Amino acid sequence: MTLLDLFQAWNLKEVARTLIDIGIVAYVLYKALLLVKGTRAVQLLKGLAFLGAFSLLSVELEFKTVNWILEKAGLAILVAVPVVFQPELRRALEQLGRGRLLGRPISLFVNREEVSGLIEVLADTVDIMVRRRIGALIIIERETGLKDYMETGVAIDGIVSPDFLLNIFFPNSPLHDGAAIISGTRVAAASCLLPLTDRPFLSKELGTRHRAALGITEETDAVALVVSEETGIISVAHEGKITRRLDRKQLEEILARLLLPEETRELPTMLRPRLRR
Repeated sequence: MTLLDLFQAWNLKEVARTLIDIGIVAYVLYKALLLVKGTRAVQLLKGLAFLGAFSLLSVELEFKTVNWILEKAGLAILVAVPVVFQPELRRALEQLGRGRLLGRPISLFVNREEVSGLIEVLADTVDIMVRRRIGALIIIERETGLKDYMETGVAIDGIVSPDFLLNIFFPNSPLHDGAAIISGTRVAAASCLLPLTDRPFLSKELGTRHRAALGITEETDAVALVVSEETGIISVAHEGKITRRLDRKQLEEILARLLLPEETRELPTMLRPRLRR
C-alpha cells in the first residue's frame, strides 16, 4: 500500500467520522426543537437568541458599558436557564429513559388478554358516558410510574368495570373531580390532581380535563382518555398530543395501538367483529 492509498483511506475515515458527528448533532437539535415546539420555551429561546445577537453587536461596536452589563448578566442567565427550562429538561430526561434503547416494550404489567379486556371495558364505559353526558378523565399507566399522582387522590384498588367507573365520575359524587388512574387492570386511585399543560394558544374548547390530559402525557408515557360532559366528545392524549372527536371504533384502534405490545399489536380478537360493523 502506497502513501497515497494510506492518505485516501485516512481521509475517507475522517469524512465518515465528520458526517456521523454532524448527523448526531443535527438529530439532537431536531429532537430538542420538537420538544419545545408549541411551549413557552420557544419565546424564551427567542429572547436568548436576541440577547446573544445584541451581545455580538455590542462587542463589534465596542460598547464597553453594554459589554460589561451583558457579561455580568451572562452568569445570571447561565444559572437561570436550568430553572426556566426545568419542565423541558425533565421531559427530555424522562423520554430518554423511556427510549427503546434503554427501555422495554410497553404494556409490561398485563398480558394481551388483559389489555383486550381493558379496552373492551373502557369502550363500553365511554359509550354510556357519552349517552348520559358524564365527564371523565381516565389515565392508563404504562412504563412511567404514576405513584406521585396517585397519592394526590383517594386510593381505591378496584377492578376496572363500567359500573365502577360510572360511579366514580357520576356528577356530584365525592370522587368525580380529578382523574382516575388505572394501573394494570385495576383502578388504583381516583380524584387525583394532575399537572396542567403550560402550552399557549390551545383551543378554547379544551377545558381543565383536556389540559390535565395533555399535562400528564407531556411528563409521562401514560395514555389519557377524556370524555366531555358538555359535548360528549371523546379524546385520547398521548405524548403531549391529543386526538379528539373519536367514535368507538377509532377509540379501540388507538388504545390497541398504544397499549398492546409491539409483537401483538394487531387488534384484540374480541374487538375485530365489533370494528367491522
